[in-house]
Amino acid sequence: MARYTNSLPVSAATARLRDSLVSTLQSCGLNMVYETKDYLVAKEQPGRVSIAQLTTIEVLINPPTVAADSTWVNLVVKNEELPLKRNNHCEQMFSTISEAIGAAV
Repeated sequence: MARYTNSLPVSAATARLRDSLVSTLQSCGLNMVYETKDYLVAKEQPGRVSIAQLTTIEVLINPPTVAADSTWVNLVVKNEELPLKRNNHCEQMFSTISEAIGAAV
């Protein structure tokens, strides 16, 4: 199972951030599966790659706390394929989504 993670500090307000993340994930060709105030799950649309290569994206929004004054976005991109080579489909989706989120927020 391939799994890639990233934590991004963001300065956007939490309410606006969630909407921005949803639109960014949808612009990357992902379907929203589950949404709460601080947690999003999206899946890649079937058809382009095999079933094992379809990625699932989890986004957790950590609002500011006393210890940390900025909001953090934790990103997990995973699928069922074995990461036998460095440049696999899951890693490509991870790079694409990380760049899109970094540019949007």
